[in-house]
Amino acid sequence: MYLSPAITDVVVENYVRNAAEKSRSAFSLLSQREREVLQLMAEGKTTKEIALHLHISPKTVEGHRLRLMTKLNMDSVAKLTKYAIQEGLTSPEP
Repeated sequence: MYLSPAITDVVVENYVRNAAEKSRSAFSLLSQREREVLQLMAEGKTTKEIALHLHISPKTVEGHRLRLMTKLNMDSVAKLTKYAIQEGLTSPEP
């Protein structure tokens, strides 16, 4: 199959635009608190440390983590951390 350069450009532009919209739409599903928990997880904080930092219980942190995994369709903390880094949620090290 052959596609002209003009058609190829349109196809690639649409693909990139759709990928960017999907990424934004997934991120927009998160609450502010879920974003905070995700950022702290990506910074290497433990559940207990996150709870202390946000003044919530460790069980609440675990609940946020489960909702994050569900909303973002991810099945591990490592994947959540990678996603947070890609989204620029981590703070630079002091």
